[in-house]
Amino acid sequence: MWIFGWKGASGFSARSTAEEVTDGIDATGLTAIVTGASNGIGVETARVLAMHGAHVFMAVRNVDAGKSVKEAILKEIPTAKLDVMHLDLSSLASVKRFASEYVSSGLPLNLLINNAGMMCPYMLSTDNIEMQFATNHVGHFLLTHLLLERMKSTALESNQEGRIVNLSSEGHRFVYKEGIRFDKINNEAEYNKFLAYGQSKLANILHANELAKRLTGAATTCFAALHPQMKGVTGEYLCDSNLYKPSPQGKDDELAKKLWDFSLDLVHPFC
Repeated sequence: MWIFGWKGASGFSARSTAEEVTDGIDATGLTAIVTGASNGIGVETARVLAMHGAHVFMAVRNVDAGKSVKEAILKEIPTAKLDVMHLDLSSLASVKRFASEYVSSGLPLNLLINNAGMMCPYMLSTDNIEMQFATNHVGHFLLTHLLLERMKSTALESNQEGRIVNLSSEGHRFVYKEGIRFDKINNEAEYNKFLAYGQSKLANILHANELAKRLTGAATTCFAALHPQMKGVTGEYLCDSNLYKPSPQGKDDELAKKLWDFSLDLVHPFC
């Protein structure tokens, strides 16, 4: 982690803002989906992408909150292109519905920012999956899977590299000893909300790593989405707008492949 304002190889540090790391970048003509864009990092990501000219689709569970954020951004940036769409990542049916609506609209898709996340006590999603794992990983896994062809076709049509950004955290280092508890995802007796959160954030990194093998082609999120330094960079973990080494489990190729297959089994009925 880049602390005390120390700058990394990118020229940025933990103190760098989203506006600073994207200064001078023109995102006009790009279309982005940002999940969880009604609060936290998602709001700032949507605002900065729109500020630079991108057309941003705010995928949110609470549509009213999303509309309030949209109105606030428009007051600051009257030219911002923003649309609010309902998406509940804890429900695979909702993810399927969102992706179907987006694809059928014929809209291009250059950037997919898988930002939404949560930490909560033990509970199960509507699909009977532990809620943090369901929301932070499985929902995003399915969303990415369903939008991938739209992103590929956009890249071919525009001759411009698309980008998928999975928002993880340093929390991925604090997990159950197995890393991903494939056979105990729903084990309430051994549940620890902090370790379960770390498990879901480790899953975000492993998903990105495995996705990178299968494809050609707030500040850190915007840096990853827009900055020219990230052109051609794939399957890497960033911290404070710099390339950074994840935990050993975060670079475990066998674990990434196992997670991919496990996740496919979970979402298979909705693919």
